[in-house]
Amino acid sequence: MLSGVVAGAVFTSPAVGSILAAIRAVTQAGAVGTLLIVKNYTGDRLNFGLALERARAEGADVQMVVVGDDCAFTTQKKAGRRGLCGTVLVHKVAGALAEAGASLDEIVKRVSAVTKAMGTLGLSLSPCSVPGSKPTFQLADDEMELGLGIHGEAGVRRMKVMPADEAVETMLAHMTDPANASHLPLSRGAAVVLVVNNLGGLSCLELGIVAGAAVRGLERRGVRIARALVGSFMTALEMAGVSLTLMLADEELLGLIDAETTAMAWPNLVAGPAVSQRPEVPAPNEGPEPQPAQQAPSAGPGTKRVQLVLERVCSTLLGLQDKLNELDRAAGDGDCGHTHARAARAIQEWVRARPPPAAPAQLLSALADLLLEKMGGSSGVLYGLFLTAAARPLHNRSDLPTWADAMDAGIEAMRRYGGAAPGDRTMLDSLCAAAQALHALRSPGAELLTVLASAVQVPAVGSGDAEPPMLSPWHHTMSCLHRWGCRG
Repeated sequence: MLSGVVAGAVFTSPAVGSILAAIRAVTQAGAVGTLLIVKNYTGDRLNFGLALERARAEGADVQMVVVGDDCAFTTQKKAGRRGLCGTVLVHKVAGALAEAGASLDEIVKRVSAVTKAMGTLGLSLSPCSVPGSKPTFQLADDEMELGLGIHGEAGVRRMKVMPADEAVETMLAHMTDPANASHLPLSRGAAVVLVVNNLGGLSCLELGIVAGAAVRGLERRGVRIARALVGSFMTALEMAGVSLTLMLADEELLGLIDAETTAMAWPNLVAGPAVSQRPEVPAPNEGPEPQPAQQAPSAGPGTKRVQLVLERVCSTLLGLQDKLNELDRAAGDGDCGHTHARAARAIQEWVRARPPPAAPAQLLSALADLLLEKMGGSSGVLYGLFLTAAARPLHNRSDLPTWADAMDAGIEAMRRYGGAAPGDRTMLDSLCAAAQALHALRSPGAELLTVLASAVQVPAVGSGDAEPPMLSPWHHTMSCLHRWGCRG
């Protein structure tokens, strides 16, 4: 892009001596010619013009292009259109032409044509302030300014604040209105480069909202957005505003816009059109229904027993609703009972609507899906994790040692993703203590009911032996679920 930049004070043209020093620097570095790209402001034209004349007197080949892309004024101004964010596109085109080996005369001719085929319009919710000074103009909280400049100049029209889509539509209508002396002729079928420029104080989210509205507005006009740039390209200090630039583009011009550059602030631009409609990719089909595991008739509980266990679990949770809310009010937001009651009612409706799966792995997986959908919050996810992981060891087996494995797998999933550990005063304290007791199921000849009773009564991790701990709802639930293996 540029080989040199000359900076002045804030909102002030640089001095002639500084400009001349820059011309000399690039000339002495081997440039065969120098192009000055100047925005159309009186101070810039005067200072750069005088520096150009002095450089030519020294023998340098220097030319100047003045950019005026402002679409704000409805009547022709003697000074012409102000130079705004479209100047950045001129930088890019000129730099790409120079890199490709074009002569200075060719570059001047091409970028002069570009300046006549683009337009920019600004809109802001606030003025800006030169450091140490007052705001450049005043806006009420419910007002926005249309057609303002990049130096804090007031615009051409003051409007009430409106939604982004309406505001952008107002901007596009003003930019392309034939009654506007500074408009950009834009016909259906035209291709443009769109620049959505942050004037300084907008967030990325707000800028993206404006960009989406601009793309949709141009599409309604039958205009193809060949390229779209969104970012902070030419700001006005902290002004909470945006400008839109449209540049009519053919394939040759797009090639120059797409040309590689080492300028670090140039965006990693997608070399393709911007559209509001994305190709729809159909959601993947849900996996096939899991097939019942092949197992001996006595390996798992019957459907009736599963229904009885689930009904008992749910009625217990519903009976504890007020108690759980009371406990939660002392440590949280007081809705633990409501959350578990919601899960219990969802399970009751599910069990009464259809026979639940009898195979343990399928049952736990189905319960996980139900809780993830109906319970909500972190509780639903935690219990969904627990049941999903606990189901895996039970896919092909459901003997007593495998139930101990299932308990361990569920706890490990909760620890891995939830971040808690035994002793952190969470439900894991009770679950881990119960799991330790259930390890006895791995011993030959283990008595199921004895082990289960021990698992229910064991103190939680870190609770000491002074008194039985308050069991978590799922501690009670898993105790009930483990009774599948017992008779009757």
